[in-house]
Amino acid sequence: MISVVILGTGNVAQNLFEAMFPNKQINIVGVIGRNNTSLVFFKDRTTVSTNWTDLPLADIYIMAIKDDAIPLVSDKLNVNGLLVHTSGSVPLTALSKHHDIGVFYPLQTFTSGKKVDFKKIPICLEAQQEDSLKLLQKLAGHISNTVETIDSEKRKALHVAAVFANNFTNHLYHIANDICNEHQIDFTILKPLINETANKLNVLSPKEAQTGPARRGDQKTLHNHLRLLKVGQHREIYKLMSNSIKATYGEEL
Repeated sequence: MISVVILGTGNVAQNLFEAMFPNKQINIVGVIGRNNTSLVFFKDRTTVSTNWTDLPLADIYIMAIKDDAIPLVSDKLNVNGLLVHTSGSVPLTALSKHHDIGVFYPLQTFTSGKKVDFKKIPICLEAQQEDSLKLLQKLAGHISNTVETIDSEKRKALHVAAVFANNFTNHLYHIANDICNEHQIDFTILKPLINETANKLNVLSPKEAQTGPARRGDQKTLHNHLRLLKVGQHREIYKLMSNSIKATYGEEL
């Protein structure tokens, strides 16, 4: 059995806890948070504490905290096991004060109150020592069907790609929702289109799956759309995205 302490109480920490807690091969010996309010989610199922200086003994300590806090918090920790963080953008060297370090990065978007199926989430690992990597592989294998070893530079690139694939597309959904609201249209009418766009990537590359007026060089439709858009920032995003598509397949606007 692998013993784990989770450091942090946010969305990633909660989802990791939900994935690990029922697994009989994992023993979550404690969760550490900033205050008692943040620990309410965990307190009836494991030991909780706000004491970051006297940590319980464990095989692995998982820092599920904000990226910019990782170096500062890790420097103040005193751990006797393997210390890992869960960030896609923070290098392994951010934990360099400690002897045994690694990365346990679940490649997924986590939202408060939305439980995810960890079996379907790729977990990207890195460790300074071979034995520690094997331990992380064992832990990850208990909760996920996809476990990859990826170094800090590749993980940084993967994180940038994930921002494009997830954060930017979600913001485009937000803009689409605003446009629908402006014209008294129910946004849900777009959901079958959104789902089909994602599902096509199971059988086609993104380049092969691209459709729309920019892809086919329909200048009339492109300029009609620009005239319809009332918000200047929306027009700029539309032009930028359309030009990027056209540069991939043909001329720019």
